[in-house]
Amino acid sequence: MRLLSVILPAALVLLATTGTARAAVESETAFVLNTFSFLVNGALVMWMAAGFTMLEAGMVRTKSVATICLKNIVLFSLAGCAYYLVGYDLMYDGVDGGWIGGFSVWVADDSAALTPDSAGYAAASDWFFQMVFVATAASIVSGTVAERIRLWPFLSFVAVLTAVIYPIQGAWTWGGGWLAGLGFADFAGSTIVHSVGGWAALTGALVLGARQAKYDATSGKIRLLPPSSLPLATLGTFILWLGWFGFNGGSQLALGSAGDAIAMANIYANTGMAAAGGVLVATLATQLLFRKVDLTMVLNGALAGLVSITAGPDTPSIGEAILIGGVGGVIVVIGIPLLDRIKVDDVVGAIPVHLFAGVWGTMAVPLTNLDASFAVQALGVLTIGVFVSATSATTWFILKRVVGIRVTPEDELAGLDQAELGMAAYPEFGRDPMAA
Repeated sequence: MRLLSVILPAALVLLATTGTARAAVESETAFVLNTFSFLVNGALVMWMAAGFTMLEAGMVRTKSVATICLKNIVLFSLAGCAYYLVGYDLMYDGVDGGWIGGFSVWVADDSAALTPDSAGYAAASDWFFQMVFVATAASIVSGTVAERIRLWPFLSFVAVLTAVIYPIQGAWTWGGGWLAGLGFADFAGSTIVHSVGGWAALTGALVLGARQAKYDATSGKIRLLPPSSLPLATLGTFILWLGWFGFNGGSQLALGSAGDAIAMANIYANTGMAAAGGVLVATLATQLLFRKVDLTMVLNGALAGLVSITAGPDTPSIGEAILIGGVGGVIVVIGIPLLDRIKVDDVVGAIPVHLFAGVWGTMAVPLTNLDASFAVQALGVLTIGVFVSATSATTWFILKRVVGIRVTPEDELAGLDQAELGMAAYPEFGRDPMAA
């Protein structure tokens, strides 16, 4: 009995210690997997910058390709710096159900890692994942206003968008602000990212005006300006499709449990099939309406399907995801000609893809998510749209009045590559290859 009285307490202590150690190991494993998810999915989203670059480079005319490439790599870098200096804390620091965070430079704080109150991931991994999202919003604007906007005023707008406009509306939702309190649902950003970029692009196109050659003032005819490279545009679309798995899948914000892994797998599947739905519907629709399949609209159909599912990729079945993406394909086929009829020159079709399909995707969330409300979804779409449109238009008008935003007619005719950079993406074109 005396021996038992010694062994039993020791065994209980050992079991308790083992249980504590096991819990610590499980917590650390979840921490590592969550951080890994942010980093890898964030890298996929960063790869979307290459997709936007290739898509836009393929859709603009040859004489402006190098400028598009420059704008995309600079805007990504500028967006990251602006979000670090101002945007992240403005979006996430102390919003607490309100309208805005704090004006401060973000500082990584991992002091609480692996404690009971830990966020469950490295602080810098979360910052990195959020940063690549804001760069995506800025990339949307680039393609719409291509071929006639000056470089430095465009980059000035990007700085305002990524440092102030995007973070403030993001604070209302993902930052825990007033819209989040009402139950507004936008899982990965059909409205918070894509329609924001779309509203900024639309106001820019209106203030800037159309390209000289796009609309014939006398006859009213719409001229089809030839894209530089449809293979490049197709490559860009596939890159964006790949990056979107990180965009939506990473927005699960965790990979530390079997439940998170199952949810992320479903999100990946729904994301891919929504794009497929957009492609198939755009293919059929262009055949029926125009008697020939339009590759550029099919590419945008894929992107519209992806934007459409982004607000709620976690709740639909695969069949429902295909239908949601298919509606995005219809939106593109109708939306691009509609903009041309009202003489809004959107070079790559970004406004129908990101704005129109973004609104649709956000409003479609309650169809598969019973916790979402159509009224709250509409309120979120409306208030974010009004805020982003007003602040973007104001920024564009100030830039137009103070420094000017449009290149001269002569420079536009020559092409932005020569006017802005003094170089060409394809220098062999238009010259004798045997010349010195």
